[in-house]
Amino acid sequence: MTAESTHPWPVPPQDGYTVDDLLTLPDLPPHTELIDGSLVFVSPQRYFHSVVIDLLMAGLRRTVPPELRVVREMTVVVDKRNGPEPDISVVRANAVRSREQTSFQARDVLLAVEVVSPDSEARDRDTKPHKYANAGIPYFWRVETAGDPGYPVVHAFELDKETRSYADLGVHHRRLKLTAPYDIDIDLTGIDEL
Repeated sequence: MTAESTHPWPVPPQDGYTVDDLLTLPDLPPHTELIDGSLVFVSPQRYFHSVVIDLLMAGLRRTVPPELRVVREMTVVVDKRNGPEPDISVVRANAVRSREQTSFQARDVLLAVEVVSPDSEARDRDTKPHKYANAGIPYFWRVETAGDPGYPVVHAFELDKETRSYADLGVHHRRLKLTAPYDIDIDLTGIDEL
């Protein structure tokens, strides 16, 4: 059997989907994103992707100030036709309304983190940073693997408010040490212990 014969795929509306559709359509696969009115289904997660998220989540939560929260894989409403799902987001604590909520507004996000996977390279390197910058998210990290022994490498960026694009804050190998959006110090080689 093929996927076509076993699953009734949703037929997109003439003008594409909206964030309201993304948040209310039943039976969408986990981690479905909305990019330019199109639903994007993600491939199964690789081990590297999973443990890097765990490593960064623990490191970010260790020093997060009380007015912020670190969340994993939540939709960020950029506009009516865009609801990407960063692997990690740092959001304002007052934006957390309930334990049942499924999304955050871009204005409440201080940092969006994308761990690049083979199926998402173009989205994570080009499309999503562009959307996040246009939405005014102050910081963006792109995380990739660095050959042997496969440690994560973090490319950190800060929003240039005039150009609505990200300026390079540096590439971090083995240790991620930054002072924005708050004091962060993460041993990237800690992936070996996970």
